[in-house]
Amino acid sequence: MRSRAAILHDVGGPWSVEEFELDAPRADEVLVRIAAAGLCHSDDHILKGDMSAPNELLKSLGLPTMFPLIGGHEGSGIVREVGPGVTDFAPGDHVVMSFVAVCGKCRWCATGMEYICDAGIGTMTPGMPTDGTFRHHTAAGRPLGHIAKVGAFAEHTVVSVNSIVKIDPQLPLAASALLSCAIPTGYGSVANRSGMRAGDTVVVIGAGGIGTGAIQGARINGAAQIVAVDPVEFKQKSAHLFGATHSAASIAEAMDLVRDLTYGVMADAVVVSPSLITPEDVRDAVKLTRKGGTCVLTGMTSQLTHKVKIDLQEFILMNKTLAGTIFGSCNARSDIARLAKLYQTGQLQLDEMITKRYRLDEVNDAYADLLNGEIVRGIIDFGIG
Repeated sequence: MRSRAAILHDVGGPWSVEEFELDAPRADEVLVRIAAAGLCHSDDHILKGDMSAPNELLKSLGLPTMFPLIGGHEGSGIVREVGPGVTDFAPGDHVVMSFVAVCGKCRWCATGMEYICDAGIGTMTPGMPTDGTFRHHTAAGRPLGHIAKVGAFAEHTVVSVNSIVKIDPQLPLAASALLSCAIPTGYGSVANRSGMRAGDTVVVIGAGGIGTGAIQGARINGAAQIVAVDPVEFKQKSAHLFGATHSAASIAEAMDLVRDLTYGVMADAVVVSPSLITPEDVRDAVKLTRKGGTCVLTGMTSQLTHKVKIDLQEFILMNKTLAGTIFGSCNARSDIARLAKLYQTGQLQLDEMITKRYRLDEVNDAYADLLNGEIVRGIIDFGIG
């Protein structure tokens, strides 16, 4: 079948909205009609080369190329067709994408750590996770990858059953798209990874989609003080709508604020979720963290960033924890349903996070708005629910 998608042909972009060919799903795969796709910085990092490399460079190194590929790893939709052997999904099912595939069988899944499932490791390697071949092709017949094995910037996509989670059909699909990445990543960074307890002081650095998810996670789990740090005034103000009790324009400003709020103790938990983490962000975030506290690195960093400098003696003697996380250390098959319940009961604000909706043809304008700090979360709305 033919469909339309926003495609990257190499590092630097721009996104090119064009027709592509899509094969029918094979064993353990489904065809999904996308309803909404969230605009995340991660896709822009691939465009800019922070998480990718030009085809010519990869070829010269004898490595598989990434481009062309369909963007979008945060999305929701409706199953239209299932491949042979698929019994857990049927046409008409409403689903949310999981950018970390979950096999349910490997050591990590078996011990409750689905977010580092072996099946999810090859998420940036082009081709289907089921057999390594391609279902997506350019109009000229060239193999076409799809980011995170999802490709949500498309009217239709074919994905593995390991990359989708069934949701209640009563849930609005546009809001549900945020359950695919922004919310579990941000919320889980606080609730699962930081060790935060009710009454704690939490600092969230970066108040975009993921940061807003972290702010809500802190509020819902009983944080007494929540400090949002972002240089954009609009995001500082919006953070208060989602639960922030204080805001600051910089980490330096937050340092003095948190010191005053905690009588010098500093923050119990710090979540670092700017658009791109720098070594200086890590250094300063660890300083913001109290002794015995936890600093969680949630945002992405450039693949060229290999070292950070922290006061190692203080870090050791003050018993601090510096933690990484993927998907907020959430388990998609259980936690997406839990987060949906929080939305249905009015505790988790999803509709309010969607600052603006765009058509697929407006994807480049949408990313310009994101990079200019004009939206908390934007979505590409395909108009089907």
